[in-house]
Amino acid sequence: MLDFRLLVFYTVAKKLSFTKAAAELFITQPAVSRHIQELEQQVGMALFERSGKQISLTPAGEVALRHAEIIQANYRQLEYDLNALKGKRAGGLHIGASSTVAQYVLPPVLAHFHEKYADVAISLISGNTEHIEQALLNKDIEVGIVEGRTHLHELHYEPFLEDEIVLIAKVDHPLAQRDEVTLEELKTYPMVLRERGSGTLEVIEYALKEQGIKLADLNVAMYLGSTESIKSYLFHSNGLAFISVYAVENELRSGTIRIIDVKDLTISRFLYTIQRQGDTEPLADSFLRFARRYYNQS
Repeated sequence: MLDFRLLVFYTVAKKLSFTKAAAELFITQPAVSRHIQELEQQVGMALFERSGKQISLTPAGEVALRHAEIIQANYRQLEYDLNALKGKRAGGLHIGASSTVAQYVLPPVLAHFHEKYADVAISLISGNTEHIEQALLNKDIEVGIVEGRTHLHELHYEPFLEDEIVLIAKVDHPLAQRDEVTLEELKTYPMVLRERGSGTLEVIEYALKEQGIKLADLNVAMYLGSTESIKSYLFHSNGLAFISVYAVENELRSGTIRIIDVKDLTISRFLYTIQRQGDTEPLADSFLRFARRYYNQS
């Protein structure tokens, strides 16, 4: 029901790219240009400034985008309400999740949700916590699930699931047969950590600080951008890493990785659902209720 030219404008305005908008909408780039030109002729003003291959919004484009976002939200509400009258859940839902959540926590939830609500078209983006928070502020997604301690006042955070960060090593690591290591010993072994901006790193840094240890005190071999790359690195080195226990369930079952307890150090955290303050997204709310029920019953 949404005017297609307005949808084209909205997509171009969010991505600031005719090429990316064309790919997302499954139309050609010339078709995108034609729709934008027709809309600009209709309103009598340019909506984009073009400089070579780069585009940006004009003042008129910024006004149009603000209204298009409201129209999009109203359209999602309309779609949800009409489907509710038919006793079904349908529509589109854009979810963002920090890397650990997207890789290890959400997949089983998404599979069961899709099995029950096949008419809901879900898209999932992943990145570090800062990336997902920004995507929510930019209205690229309706809901996010993240790790980390820092909360932005523009967003509403609710605890979703408790997680533990554990110290791991490959099974033949010199420490793998030890029941426990001390914090002082920890400083002497090469360590692989997640990149800056990662909620996991933020939680690790806070927990170590509580014990009087700074990241600079550790023998950090490198910072890597994903949990999978860290695990793969460990299999080829004598490094150690702090990782979510959800991320190593398969390796623990297969016996290829060991958890090593650190004396006087427990790192636990909550994963949080995040939504924009004051926003009501019925489909997003339904998904979050389903996800919470799934983990409460597991």
